[in-house]
Amino acid sequence: MKKVLREIYGAGILFFYYFKWIMILGYPALVYGLDYPRWWVTDLLWLYCVALAIKDFIWKFILKRSYCEEGSCSHSTLREEETSQ
Repeated sequence: MKKVLREIYGAGILFFYYFKWIMILGYPALVYGLDYPRWWVTDLLWLYCVALAIKDFIWKFILKRSYCEEGSCSHSTLREEETSQ
């Protein structure tokens, strides 16, 4: 059961990585601005996107962590390597 939940969480993060900001900003505009009918499934997806955005905010600004390994995607390490050669 734990493996299934991890797979669902991982697939959700991959799918909603780029979609979350469109969903967070666009869904309320559709519902309240354009009278789009509310549906509980889209409400849950909107809440999931908000949770992912909050997680990203906490991960980046409060915990000050990166998704990359130390120095693997940092531009500063690339500049240091270029100047040392």
